[in-house]
Amino acid sequence: MSPENSTPRDAFPDHADVLVVGAGPGGSAAAAHAATAGRDVVLVDAAVFPRDKTCGDGLTPRAIAELDALGLGSLVADRPRIDGLLLNGWGARQQVRWPSGRFPAYGSAVARTEFDDAIRAHAVSKGVRMVQGAKAIDVAMDGDRVGAVTFAAGGTTHTVRVGDLIVADGVRSGLGKALGREWHRDTAYGVAARAYAPSARADSHWMGSHLELRGPDGELLPGYGWVFPLGGADGGAGGGLVNVGVGALATAKRPAHMALRPILEHYAAMVHDEWALGGPPVRIASALLPMGGAVTGVAGRNWVLIGDAAACVNPLNGEGIDYAMETARLAVELLGADDYTDRWRDILVGHYGLAFSAARRLAGLLTMPQTVPTLGRPGIRSPQLMSMVVRVMGNLITDEDADLVARAWRTVGRISSRVDPRPPFA
Repeated sequence: MSPENSTPRDAFPDHADVLVVGAGPGGSAAAAHAATAGRDVVLVDAAVFPRDKTCGDGLTPRAIAELDALGLGSLVADRPRIDGLLLNGWGARQQVRWPSGRFPAYGSAVARTEFDDAIRAHAVSKGVRMVQGAKAIDVAMDGDRVGAVTFAAGGTTHTVRVGDLIVADGVRSGLGKALGREWHRDTAYGVAARAYAPSARADSHWMGSHLELRGPDGELLPGYGWVFPLGGADGGAGGGLVNVGVGALATAKRPAHMALRPILEHYAAMVHDEWALGGPPVRIASALLPMGGAVTGVAGRNWVLIGDAAACVNPLNGEGIDYAMETARLAVELLGADDYTDRWRDILVGHYGLAFSAARRLAGLLTMPQTVPTLGRPGIRSPQLMSMVVRVMGNLITDEDADLVARAWRTVGRISSRVDPRPPFA
């Protein structure tokens, strides 16, 4: 724990106007936005930074827009400018640019070890008090409000009284569970593994994506593989690395019984020549992802869940960084209301409900083995269809978009929402 950007454990704050638990992109962004708005903010995380996080490390144009809103657009100035995706499958390839519109027409990629620490440091520079290495273990209610949160750190416990509480402690969300958050696995969820490998193409302007994912035995899997360039092929900050990974979809009825490590290693061998990998994948890590708002209990009188804790993850590609930072900004805009319980759920539904319902229904279909080749084989050969896929998978359709694709996607979302046994966030 470095003294210039952290509160020493023996000076653990006893009160916070706004307490943010979890210092990933969502929590740190929320802390920075709240401090900029003049609030007294304490940010607490169980880890000591910098720390690693299982992720593809890719930043969509929507994530770039949120970095700009936070005043951190310069973070990706010396990183690869990602112009779009190279989509592969069934003997075909499509190179699809990010669509132009309200968001920047480019993305990027930054290893989470660096990305998360940069946003956390930005929050501290705005006056946020940071406590590292302290795990939230309990809440004390004051009527229908959270009155205090108890943390364990260094063999002792500390209690922080709170005015408002923003919970950003990730996919498992221990504090969310203590507040009644429940994850429902009857809709699609994700399992994923990522690793790093040296690459002579680490400065590529394209993200690699293989829609035809197969295991070592040749079995077709309900997921996709990726290769995201992190830069530094010429000795720069990225060290000439790419993030290589695999993700698969599952539901309670069709769980993913897969050994992810051999699948990832097989995939890395498959893309070895294409991406000029200089060695085997290392630092392999895996994660389980709730998706598409498949949780209940996202808010109370003076608390909200954001980002992964609220299952704000794209059901079609596992992307969560843009949602984390966006929900952080929206949550801070809500601060000061009398009661967040219904208002926060309504905000999440209003922003993501239609898209999440449609996307997780499609993701559920993709867990059926016969669906993947039926849709994928003809689809990969259509530039127009693949452009639409990139737009949907990249979460780049907004309420302001009035073109045919946007209208059709919203229509699908409305129909899907009407027949959902459990709509997003409900």
